[in-house]
Amino acid sequence: MSTSPVSAPSASISKSDYLASLPRWRRWLSTLNWRPVVEYEIREIEFEHRRIAHEQRMKQLMNEKEQLQREDERLQKVNEQLKNENELLKKEDELLQKLDARLDELDAKIAALWPSSTSNSIQDRPPASDSQT
Repeated sequence: MSTSPVSAPSASISKSDYLASLPRWRRWLSTLNWRPVVEYEIREIEFEHRRIAHEQRMKQLMNEKEQLQREDERLQKVNEQLKNENELLKKEDELLQKLDARLDELDAKIAALWPSSTSNSIQDRPPASDSQT
């Protein structure tokens, strides 16, 4: 029986080839379902690769989550700006309607005071309610 150490199998050697390269007593132990240390090391390496892949995926997901949060914040700011602009436009529209109503009142008063001189100016200006809606 040879007790010389056998080098670890390379990635290209199959399990059966590896077992064939072992001394007889190691092959006999493998038939009793005793696992050589190499299999445990391979399992540990595979587990480590899976763990690293999982960590990378988690980092990627965290980065995507942070990007989505930043995009959500940006969209909320834009939405708030649009709401403010909409409110300003509504206030401006209300003021314009009030001014048009006041101008109509003043035109009516002027027309009552000087009916012949302002009749052309009133007809030239379109009604306020039609132009704003």
